Amino acid sequence: MGVISTVLGFSGFGFGFSAGIVIGYFLFIYVQPNDVKDVKVRPLVEYDSKSLEGILPEIPLWVKNPDYDRIDWLNRFLELMWPYLDKAICRTAQEIAKPIIAENTAKYKIDSVEFETLTLGSLPPTFQGMKVYVTEEQELIMEPSLKWAANPNVTVVVKAYGLKATAQMFQIVDLQVFASPRITLKPLVPTFPCFAKILVSLMEKPHVDFGLKLLGADVMAIPGLYRFVQETIKKQVASMYLWPKTLEVPIMDPSKASKKPVGILLVKVLRAQNLRKKDLLGKSDPYVKLKMSDDKLPSKKTTVKRSNLNPEWNEDFKFVVTDPETQALEINIFDWEQVGKHEKMGMNRVLLKDLPADETKVTTLDVLKTMDPNDVQNEKSRGQLTLELTYKPFKEEDMDKEGTEGTDMVEKAPDGTPAGGGLLYVVVHEAQDLEGKHHTNPYAKIIFKGEEKKTKVIKKNRDPRWEDEFEFVCEEPPVNDKLHVEVLSKAPNKGLIHGKETLGYIDISLADVISNKRINEKYHLIDSKNGQIQIELQWRTS
Repeated sequence: MGVISTVLGFSGFGFGFSAGIVIGYFLFIYVQPNDVKDVKVRPLVEYDSKSLEGILPEIPLWVKNPDYDRIDWLNRFLELMWPYLDKAICRTAQEIAKPIIAENTAKYKIDSVEFETLTLGSLPPTFQGMKVYVTEEQELIMEPSLKWAANPNVTVVVKAYGLKATAQMFQIVDLQVFASPRITLKPLVPTFPCFAKILVSLMEKPHVDFGLKLLGADVMAIPGLYRFVQETIKKQVASMYLWPKTLEVPIMDPSKASKKPVGILLVKVLRAQNLRKKDLLGKSDPYVKLKMSDDKLPSKKTTVKRSNLNPEWNEDFKFVVTDPETQALEINIFDWEQVGKHEKMGMNRVLLKDLPADETKVTTLDVLKTMDPNDVQNEKSRGQLTLELTYKPFKEEDMDKEGTEGTDMVEKAPDGTPAGGGLLYVVVHEAQDLEGKHHTNPYAKIIFKGEEKKTKVIKKNRDPRWEDEFEFVCEEPPVNDKLHVEVLSKAPNKGLIHGKETLGYIDISLADVISNKRINEKYHLIDSKNGQIQIELQWRTS
């Protein structure tokens, strides 16, 4: 009986299962539900913003909000330029990181830390739209909506205790950034790039999502770490840059950018009388240094008059004036020393607003200890200095013409430039791939017809950017002359162990500059393995 009941049970199950499938199929095919409603078709204009976001979550801002402009052209531009922008941005980041790394490597006994690979990936950011504000101030305010999904790659080379290790210390994967920054360009000035500062703020907390691999392991897989990292980044970024807090990026000196040359000051150093003796044995060896206030150009110097407390120079100098109401001619007299620091003998200054225009004025100044009018040390006599001064303002029509010229045009030499001659204008922009044997603290030295000028020193940098400007007044076009440019490295710690080093040099023939008026090129440095320097030369005539 047990066997028979078992067989009947299986048979009944098979029959019931088969019959249920057949009946269900026919009910599904032939029975229509009665509660199905017809679909209502509505135009998009009848939907509110929330409904639209639910239907079309990726709809751009310029569609949802009429205040935002469509900027597909910018996205196309970024797509084409991204391979070059990626390299430029990473290079700037390396320049910023190098001095920070150099300051901290000594603390942890690390010889060097360098980026072997640093790239933001192949995917550029995308702008969903941009809002532009018009104000009555000299500024331009933009609020773009930014989305960026990136695939960066960073490889770091660490050298410590004589060992070199190359490791992909960390890798950021699946990076997504959604942000709404406010970018303000101010003040607007008539000098390229036409703004002096960039101010960046965030109008809301940014959304940052990414995965982090450390030495190949997924760190974000640790429970609770993902949410903690995301919230920490949002809070830190918001605390620093959330409106009204701003990140300020200076582009140029606004006072320098907005002020154009308005005239030239002719200075003739005639003589000095009754200077005080500075040397214990013998008389002093005086010379005069002249400089315009608010001018970053190096000071101009007279020759040294040996063993003379009543020297006569009769030497001429020229200075470009940008603001005669506030600028002054700063004068310092030094006692030249063959060994050691030159000792200051005194100082004074001449306010340009006290000089009549187009008139030659001979003035005798007292040599002062300080420029403080209440300093009792100035009561003691230190001698007098006699100067011949002539301020020549530019003509109004010349100023108007200058303002209408393009930014790439070569300016005219100021009035007072020798007839038949001109002004050789030199801009030392930057250098790349410099390398010293013991140190790399580069600066450039420019020598032209025996006159020597130097840029500022940039410490611990193989790719320095100087942007220093120099001027040389020429009696005649230097067609057959050369400009000698030498890059040197200043020794640290006063050169007790290793002195200054030569990182390379170049001699530039000026014939092409005279014929073309302007040259801006990169030159390979002689006696340097890979070093290059970028120099701009202009020949300005009246």
